[in-house]
Amino acid sequence: MKNESLQSMKRLKLTGMAGAYEATLILPVNQLPTAHEMIATLMDAEVQYRDQRRMELFLRMSKLRYRATMPDIQCSEERNLQPHIIAALADGAWLSRAENILITGATGCGKSFLACALGHQTCATGHRTLYFNLNRLSEQIAIAKTDGTLIKWLNLLKKAQLIILDDFGLQTITQHVKLILLQILEDRYEVASTIICSQLPISKWYEYLEEPTLADAILDRIIPRAHRIELKGNSRRKNLKQLP
Repeated sequence: MKNESLQSMKRLKLTGMAGAYEATLILPVNQLPTAHEMIATLMDAEVQYRDQRRMELFLRMSKLRYRATMPDIQCSEERNLQPHIIAALADGAWLSRAENILITGATGCGKSFLACALGHQTCATGHRTLYFNLNRLSEQIAIAKTDGTLIKWLNLLKKAQLIILDDFGLQTITQHVKLILLQILEDRYEVASTIICSQLPISKWYEYLEEPTLADAILDRIIPRAHRIELKGNSRRKNLKQLP
């Protein structure tokens, strides 16, 4: 009967439950859990297994630039990054409130690393995350427009709880990309969160976007509901663990 139950779990793809049940079967008789304890143990094992698989899937889909987690973040006055700021972001409440995070600072100061750590945390809590640098975003927009999948692609982005836009302001973007960026931000306004990393200080973003009407519309959808982090210090790039 035990083997039949185990095979049934595997056939029903209750992999976490099957693993926990196999571990239970090798216990001595005097250590076997009660029926209620067994049910609770098997259910917990299945939930944990599915949560782990979901996190691994979201991490693969996210294409985060760095293998970064929140414990990897080094806080210091030199970096203008305080522990209470990281603690406040680590609990994920900003995601539930659909707030944004704007990270600025010189090249190599750890903007992308911090963003990826927040992205990893979002995946770990079971939410979809997508990472783009602005150049790749522009390329993806061009591809989607060419093959007629732009609407489908925008709907995919809309479903992500978090989008990370890296290297904002590093190169000029076309009118079409600005319009699509506005659409992306409009879809996410007060619904989902966006992290933007930029070498440009926020005060220069309006000038970077050039066109007053579009600049007003884009910035109005990201700045009012945003946490601002201005990183300082020397380049830390040589110490980062970059994904292949």
